[in-house]
Amino acid sequence: MIRLITILLFFLISSLHAQNFQGKAIYKTHRNPDLKISTGKNAPNADLQKKLHEQMKKMFQKTYTLNFTKTNSTYTQNKELEPEVKNGGVKVMIIGNGGGNDILYKNTGEKRYVNKTEISGKQFLIKDKLKEYEWEMSSETKKIGKYTCYKATRTREEEKTSYIMVDGENEENKEKVIVKTTVWYTPQIPINNGPDMYWGLPGLILEAHEGEQTIVCVELVLNSSKKIEIKEPKKGKKVTQQKFEEVMKEKTQEMMERFKNNRKSNKNGESMSFEIKG
Repeated sequence: MIRLITILLFFLISSLHAQNFQGKAIYKTHRNPDLKISTGKNAPNADLQKKLHEQMKKMFQKTYTLNFTKTNSTYTQNKELEPEVKNGGVKVMIIGNGGGNDILYKNTGEKRYVNKTEISGKQFLIKDKLKEYEWEMSSETKKIGKYTCYKATRTREEEKTSYIMVDGENEENKEKVIVKTTVWYTPQIPINNGPDMYWGLPGLILEAHEGEQTIVCVELVLNSSKKIEIKEPKKGKKVTQQKFEEVMKEKTQEMMERFKNNRKSNKNGESMSFEIKG
């Protein structure tokens, strides 16, 4: 009887601990943008290309916070000063960036997500199922901070879209590419979650590499005395991920059309071509 009571107490304590489990992870992101520019008779304008490239790199260098419990999380961008653009510099705007007000909510128990984002001042609420990927798990390990992390990879075929503009005329190109993702997760924090849309492994994902993007955890706090509140976003026009991507495509085409009209009104006679791969 004593042994039975001890076992019951053990499971009760474990259950309470799981219910109260919470944490906060800070991630930094980096991306090397794929941008090609030429002016005149297809001669590269090195100065302009460098300015645009550096500006885009800075815009992708962000810091995010993942607040999480056992099955719920929110992923939000930390408030930071926008990169300074000096006189004569180049200003780059990323469509769908959300202005730093995006909230990505994930419920891994119910395998669904809600993403509150903004385009051109209009709020959208993307509600859809979390995609389940087949991870290839490896015995390879490395230390991230004090945590032992294991390597996992996956590959998928994806349609990439690139927008090319030459002398004010724009063209959309699509191609099938194989995207490889490598992540490092730690079973020492046994939740199947991670930054951005990464999830589905037996441990918190602390580092992710996909294409030109890198996400790295730089700070981790577990079970602090301050209770973390995780709220599912509710405001915005409700759409599926597919519908939102259609809206993004329309906005991108509108931006390209505006650029085209601006180029036509430019009377200095200089031609320009550029390509941005999505």
